[in-house]
Amino acid sequence: MFSGIVEATATVVAVRREGGNSHFTLRCPFTHELKIDQSISHNGVCLTVVEIEGDTYTVTAIRETLIKSNLGLIKEGDMVNLERSMRPDALLDGHIVQGHVDQTALCTAREEADGSWYYTFEYEPGAGNVTVEKGSISVNGVSLTVVDSRKGSFRVAIIPYTFEHTNFRNIVPGTVVNLEFDIIGKYIARLMESYMKN
Repeated sequence: MFSGIVEATATVVAVRREGGNSHFTLRCPFTHELKIDQSISHNGVCLTVVEIEGDTYTVTAIRETLIKSNLGLIKEGDMVNLERSMRPDALLDGHIVQGHVDQTALCTAREEADGSWYYTFEYEPGAGNVTVEKGSISVNGVSLTVVDSRKGSFRVAIIPYTFEHTNFRNIVPGTVVNLEFDIIGKYIARLMESYMKN
């Protein structure tokens, strides 16, 4: 379980393909605090640490994860948002994020707004994945509030701190990002879908 509050970014130092899986080796500021089997959110995807060597660690993404997320596009030198799993006694500063990416979206606009930034994302609607204005959305593992919501698209506002401390500074029109929709909204959408069928 995560909160969508990014702790740090990691640099991808190696990508190794093995069958349908990909092994990512990354360098981050808290590698020395990690342990094998630990769960970490990478761009919003929960992955398990399988190896630690010096100041780097390795995680594995299976084919299903690579298909559903932007991890299949990750290459050496890319920057990835990180968050370690929440402790039971921690404050929930963001919103409930499971680390299960629902689908990807495409950035279609980035606008500067006197010290902040507006980003617009488009996605394929369906499967109960919807946004609502002032609702929560996780983009590349970052907990954000939806500013404008339309069918298949939404806009978010990014403050300078988030811009500087996450990979949002590298997101431009054409960038593919990971989305995890609000868990409560997904359950409501599914219940409504079942109700309409009956």
